[in-house]
Amino acid sequence: MVRKTYTGQHVESSGPYSHAVDAGEYVFFSGQTAKNAIDAPDMTGDISAQTKQVFDNLRDVMEQAKMTFDDVVKVNVYLTTMKHFEAMNDVYQIQFKDPFPARTCVAVLELPLGAEVEIELIAKRR
Repeated sequence: MVRKTYTGQHVESSGPYSHAVDAGEYVFFSGQTAKNAIDAPDMTGDISAQTKQVFDNLRDVMEQAKMTFDDVVKVNVYLTTMKHFEAMNDVYQIQFKDPFPARTCVAVLELPLGAEVEIELIAKRR
């Protein structure tokens, strides 16, 4: 099998992985952090700004796959502390329309590149 992948134009990988892998009906989008943006300033301590940048990064990759947030069926959110939960949710809720995708949100010890939030998506082709 040859993997069909997509690469964002304004984001970079922080390891050996594809930004997204097309599995036919579903497309799996790798986790993005604000620090994956090629030209993003340091947003350490500003979870709202980081979350917005994460969604900008994901949107960049989704555009390459000809998809939008309306196609998202599952979201996984990783935070370095649940103290960021409310600020992340404030940004998160304006990215999607009701009914919202299924979601998991967990706190982790740390994230790549010193990020404080990472988000990955699964989207379904219409």
